[in-house]
Amino acid sequence: MQPTSHRLVPPEAPEKDAPEPSAGAVAWQRRRPVLVFAATILLLYPMDLLLVPAPSYPTLLTRLGWAAQMLLYAWLRRRVDGRWETVVLAVNSVLVSLFFLLLVYFTGGAESPYMNLVPSMPLMMALLQPQDTRPAILTGIASALGVMGLQWMEHHHPGHAVAWALMVGTATFFGVYGSTQFRKAQAAEDEARLERTRRESLEKAAVAERHRAQTEKLATVGRLAASVMHEINNPLAFVRSNLDFLRTEVLEQPLPEETRTELAEVFEETRTGVERIRQIVSDLKGFSRMDGEEPSECALADVVSDAARLAAMRLKHVARLKVEVPADLPEVFATRRRLAQVLLNLLVNAGDALEEAKVQGGEVRERGLAEEGRVVLLVEDNGPGFPPDVLQRLFEAFFTTKALDKGTGLGLSISRELVERFGGTLRAENRPEGGARLRLELPRHMPAAQAQGA
Repeated sequence: MQPTSHRLVPPEAPEKDAPEPSAGAVAWQRRRPVLVFAATILLLYPMDLLLVPAPSYPTLLTRLGWAAQMLLYAWLRRRVDGRWETVVLAVNSVLVSLFFLLLVYFTGGAESPYMNLVPSMPLMMALLQPQDTRPAILTGIASALGVMGLQWMEHHHPGHAVAWALMVGTATFFGVYGSTQFRKAQAAEDEARLERTRRESLEKAAVAERHRAQTEKLATVGRLAASVMHEINNPLAFVRSNLDFLRTEVLEQPLPEETRTELAEVFEETRTGVERIRQIVSDLKGFSRMDGEEPSECALADVVSDAARLAAMRLKHVARLKVEVPADLPEVFATRRRLAQVLLNLLVNAGDALEEAKVQGGEVRERGLAEEGRVVLLVEDNGPGFPPDVLQRLFEAFFTTKALDKGTGLGLSISRELVERFGGTLRAENRPEGGARLRLELPRHMPAAQAQGA
């Protein structure tokens, strides 16, 4: 079986975009690292007590001042405009370094364990402010000057001061480089996301346009077909009436019994042919007017019969159609003619696959069976089946292995959509004995009284 198309349905409405975060949420995301950092500064005060022999009030005041400075910085960033934001950012970067250097000074100066953490200050600032390299650079400059000052105040060798300054400078370089690479990666990701969104929008617009154009085309064909069928019905009514008149008049004539029997058979065969034409016209007319129908309970055997009559014209010279659908199957709740459209599509696909594969003795079979709470219809053929790559994409819109003049690749995707509207499923698989199988499952219809009892 291969995907084809008979009728289009309007495309589903596009999904709504996720709501954008509010201005308050964005502001909180920007303030949260600063607030966490301010709280951490105070919580680490017990470390100072391990470094000095007695409670250190200078370190406590330093930490309180540092935390207050961070809170003030978070408050100012919400209220200053763009012209002053750079100044606030620069002052904060320098003050962060100064407060930490004060902690170093009050806990032992150049011999303080905190001294080893001074080179990490520009790295920490690059982590807190990855969108801008200036805070990391200013922190690095202030930290480098500060460690050199501490070394000078304690009369250390000038080489030590230069070495510490170089370590701070190296850390600053890596912090700036890392934040720069982070921004580039983030910009590339944002650009890729925008490009992906734009491409998806264009694809959706293209699919919607093709749906619309195809729908308009088929609607026009449907109107023309309805007019043609109306024109066929009128002369067909004359043919039926005249045929009945001729049959009555001819058979009332004195004729040999053998001739009378032959003529009666001819008239009966002709009447059967006329009735066949009338039934085909009626079925096609019903398909052209199915949009106004509402779902209702219907017998699957009757729906299969409707589709089989129309499919017989396509399968007549391609395959033998076998219908094994018991009349006593539970009813399903669906739009009868839309469900018949789905079955017709599956039967025509089976015929196309058998014809393309040039299968000798082609056979298409419809089997109906009842399972717990569901009614199942299997549409099978003895053709080559689905190749693995085709089976994976069988229900994709516009996917088809047929020539452009034989299918648009919408038939199976629309069929699955119609079946899902009735609460059912449509799946494809290959039969173990060879050939393709489409499995259509629908929930069995339960009368209101029975459903309440259940």
